[in-house]
Amino acid sequence: MTTDLWPDLLACLDLTPVDAHTVEGRSQRLAYRRLFGGQLLAQFARAAAGAAPGKELKSLHTQFLREGRTGEPVRYETQVPRQGRTFAAVRLTARQQHGVIAVADASLHGWEEGPERQSTEPPAAPPGPERRVELGLLPWESRAAADLDTEKAEAPAHELWTRIPQAPPALAPALLAYATDLTLIGTALRPVPSVTQADSGTAFVSAVTTHTLWFHRPFDTGQWLLLRQHSPLAAHGRCFGRGDVLTEEGLLLASYAQEALLRFT
Repeated sequence: MTTDLWPDLLACLDLTPVDAHTVEGRSQRLAYRRLFGGQLLAQFARAAAGAAPGKELKSLHTQFLREGRTGEPVRYETQVPRQGRTFAAVRLTARQQHGVIAVADASLHGWEEGPERQSTEPPAAPPGPERRVELGLLPWESRAAADLDTEKAEAPAHELWTRIPQAPPALAPALLAYATDLTLIGTALRPVPSVTQADSGTAFVSAVTTHTLWFHRPFDTGQWLLLRQHSPLAAHGRCFGRGDVLTEEGLLLASYAQEALLRFT
């Protein structure tokens, strides 16, 4: 694990109240050309939870409107159009000095007991340490049985095992949201021969436009989680992908979907 990125990310999730409806989070200290969308997802998750105390995040739909600036804090304005006994809805606006950079709608719910049903293919065991992969923006260990980037055409699917370090339970949704933003565009690129994520800015340009997560069950970090991803479509300068998050035992914790600009030059 990179020693600096993990405490830096945790510090970004410690949002500071500005007024009754606004909180501020500092930006990550990354050598990256723009504000990483995963940071915004994670901070949106934290801001939504703070606006509806006593409930847990069940969905988060985010639209990225313009490029965020690194090294500059982000302010999150919150509105709560619905605060019921078990459900709440929160609308969020993320701003920097140059204007609104993203908006989000969050839904929260007090976890309830009830019948359970699940229909998912159980995962294989996580690969061994020899299949460790370095994903620069993830400050924890990840492994994959197959390479995400490949010079030959492959199926638009990828399975990434990742183990977020132990953190307070309240941070789990935000940390998982952060992780889901990183590899769906790469998954969409797998069928394209001789093009990988390393060709960004030369063979293609890309940017996430929308990202949605659904949290199905409460969970703790510190365990291996499988991000099982598939990209069924790339067309008209955009790509679409979706994924599920499962435990080693096959328990479905969350699902997510993403649309992104994918324009070949």
